[in-house]
Amino acid sequence: MLTDYHNHLERGTLTLDYLKEFTDTAKKKGIEHFGISEHAYHFYQTEDILRNPWVDERRFYDMDDYVNLFKEAWRNGIDVKMSIEMDYTPGKHSEMASFIDRYDFDYVIGSIHWIGDFGIDLAEYRKEWDRRDIYEVYSSYFDQVETLAQSNLFDIIGHIDLVKIFKYVPEDESFLLEQYDRATTALAQSKTCVEISTAGLRKPTQTLYPDKRLLQMCFDKKIPIVLSSDAHVPEHVGADFDQALSLAREVGYQEIMTFSKGERRAHPLG
Repeated sequence: MLTDYHNHLERGTLTLDYLKEFTDTAKKKGIEHFGISEHAYHFYQTEDILRNPWVDERRFYDMDDYVNLFKEAWRNGIDVKMSIEMDYTPGKHSEMASFIDRYDFDYVIGSIHWIGDFGIDLAEYRKEWDRRDIYEVYSSYFDQVETLAQSNLFDIIGHIDLVKIFKYVPEDESFLLEQYDRATTALAQSKTCVEISTAGLRKPTQTLYPDKRLLQMCFDKKIPIVLSSDAHVPEHVGADFDQALSLAREVGYQEIMTFSKGERRAHPLG
């Protein structure tokens, strides 16, 4: 069984033709469970959750159009899961829960892209890294991983160690392992799965998410996994899944999770 649950249409259009470019690629690559999880900040219905100038300039979708696209796909026999990737926003748990409950998602991804007004993975903010204390950034980031897990709002946490994207990594390994340990302890007590994402291989970090040491902790604490490419263009669907599968098996995983209307099932790893 192979999954690719973390993908985006934002560089194209919310049309059946564009969606089919993704699903057709998934089919060719033997991906049996495929989903689109558009960034929630693109939708007018999330204005009460995340607001800042960068996000507000990119809010241009209506959820009705998004839901109707999936209904059209299903009517045409296209097997695609409907999801959303929500920026986890501290202090907005009730607003996030209200939004999630309003729609019949197959699963929901929670991700951390912002520490206050600092967009940690955005090219526009890259120089900001040089002005900040790396240890404070990592501590704040993994604070959010903990509370994301404790919220129990999400089925999957996206790119759990995205914070390493620009290769800013603390030299003190004991500090880093402490962050991993507290994050995985919180996740193990929640319903949240971890994705092995190949997107990092296409970013400056040039590594998979998560780090092998972090994924080993996930396995040791019995945190389930899915596979994702975080494709923003059709040709990236299922990219480098051989490396993701190799890492999963290396740390001990033999099962992968699938989702349908919020229900989770375990399957042998493809």
